[in-house]
Amino acid sequence: MPRYERSRMLLGDSFDKLTGAKILLLGVGGVGSFCLDCLHRNGIHDITIIDFDRYDASNQNRQMWSELHEGESKVEAMKQHYPQIKIMDMKITPQWVEEFDFEPYDLVLDAIDDIHAKLALAQKCYKKLISATGSAKRLDPTKIEVATIWKTHGDRFASKIRYELKKRRFSKKYPVVFSTEPARTKVKGSFVGVTGAFGMTMCSLAIQKLIQK
Repeated sequence: MPRYERSRMLLGDSFDKLTGAKILLLGVGGVGSFCLDCLHRNGIHDITIIDFDRYDASNQNRQMWSELHEGESKVEAMKQHYPQIKIMDMKITPQWVEEFDFEPYDLVLDAIDDIHAKLALAQKCYKKLISATGSAKRLDPTKIEVATIWKTHGDRFASKIRYELKKRRFSKKYPVVFSTEPARTKVKGSFVGVTGAFGMTMCSLAIQKLIQK
């Protein structure tokens, strides 16, 4: 059976919209790495990933391929597993967002942690944006929800984003993956069942948006 036959059986002729899509994925950690794998398994190969980090032992409980590449650049490691992707090894900052050309991409997937960069992304490319908020400190993937940024609830990180966007007089809508589960710890403990589910949810949203075009 051809590699993507099961995906094509599910999506029908809409599957062809995936193979022609151009995606920008920001961050390939606990959320982004699972999102990347999901996109790739469904025939989306024109993907550019951006991350500046390197793998260390603490990543191995939640980040795909991390146990094979300790000490290596995340984007360089991902290129070994997904040869068709394009990579950029750099930190995403508000200045970078301001200067980068997002026009060629169908979707921009935000799986980064930096709130200042997230705010800049929302302001510049909200029409193409799918964003993830806090996936750490949680254990229950059934508490994951999707809503516009203005309808997120039960997530302190999302609340801070809403507050800062209001200060900037930004009122546009874009979809967000978030969890209503209260944080179980003050330190950055994490569980792959939640971080991975965030990434899979982001991938699902991306596919749904692409086939609706």
